[in-house]
Amino acid sequence: MSSVKKDPLRPLTSSERNALDRLARSQSAPAASVARARAILAVSEGSSYSEAAQLVGRAVGDSIAQWVARFNKVGLGAMVPRHGGGAPPVLYGPAERDRILSEFRRPPNRDQDGTSTWSLNTLQRALRRAASHSWTDGEIPVK
Repeated sequence: MSSVKKDPLRPLTSSERNALDRLARSQSAPAASVARARAILAVSEGSSYSEAAQLVGRAVGDSIAQWVARFNKVGLGAMVPRHGGGAPPVLYGPAERDRILSEFRRPPNRDQDGTSTWSLNTLQRALRRAASHSWTDGEIPVK
């Protein structure tokens, strides 16, 4: 890999550096955001992408190059990982959440549910079964 960076890190403002320092030391922030902050700070202090990758537990510097490019475009917003692909996350409203939680809190019936303890699969089956029976009653089915 060449030593010339395609998209070198732009100079950090003092407020960006302070925010990155706080995030890099955080014990409660998501680990992915902390790793990104540590990598950006390392690159700003002269580390190569490969060195920054090793610092945050990555095998190669390609992801660091992507983080730097995104940081250059959006600033501190780049510290929050985006959706990584696959099916889009399902967002449930209050009615769906209440229905899922009430089903979860109900002790399973071995004969009806086929289990004496809930697993994700058995809970999902019970929710789908209940939705197919009561959907005509105006309830919203859970995917």
